[in-house]
Amino acid sequence: MALQIRNPHSVLAALEKRPQDVLKVSVPASLTEREQRGGAAADAMVGRDAWLKVLQMARAKGIPVASAAGARVSRDEAGRSTGGAEAQLREATGVTAEVLFRNALDRAEGKGLWLALDSLTDPQNVGAIFRTASFFGVQGILMTQERSAPLTAAVYDVACGGVEDVPFTLQTNLQRAFEIAKDAGLWILGTSEHAQQNLSTIERDRPWLLVLGNEEKGMRRLTAESCDVTCQIPPQGWVTSLNVSSTAAVMISRLSG
Repeated sequence: MALQIRNPHSVLAALEKRPQDVLKVSVPASLTEREQRGGAAADAMVGRDAWLKVLQMARAKGIPVASAAGARVSRDEAGRSTGGAEAQLREATGVTAEVLFRNALDRAEGKGLWLALDSLTDPQNVGAIFRTASFFGVQGILMTQERSAPLTAAVYDVACGGVEDVPFTLQTNLQRAFEIAKDAGLWILGTSEHAQQNLSTIERDRPWLLVLGNEEKGMRRLTAESCDVTCQIPPQGWVTSLNVSSTAAVMISRLSG
């Protein structure tokens, strides 16, 4: 199934990582006119307009480019184009749990950080976590196929290229995937606002699989029971909990590197 991607940075990542899956790029006619006048190249070089870079890279790779008369490039708060610029993109292909954990652990030389998303339902959160994971060099992401937000165009747009950069696996049986991770040498670290252990006490001397639970209910019971350790981020003010994507950013920042 083709996705309609409207964040130019997400499109650029796909053009770099898997150009064969970018089916078509559509931009406003005004953008192609700028390109023809010769002013687009300089703007793209300094990052003034990411869609100009998309246009040029797509042409260089032989990907069809269409232009829409009268449309203008503009963006919403998430960076998505709202003025007719978009790309048609095949969905990224996940890997097996064995590849995600065993092979990646070999490459990480015995350390590293992986994520497990236990039934996250908000695509904005999933996309934000992919973006953070890419920024901090997370090794991979384990996701559940059921009761979870699918990898829609919204996830790709919010991830800003993170879906292209971070390997992921979709699994129906989270506990079985945990067994594969443990067999590979990973330790499972759960997150809960009710946990007794403080995040600051967690050492970075081992490969961790960090589990993030559902936005409302947190980790499921069986998921929590599979964890080797569970920790919390202690609140410092009146608000006592964080959005799951914010929790992910704090946890990843502490455990990565």
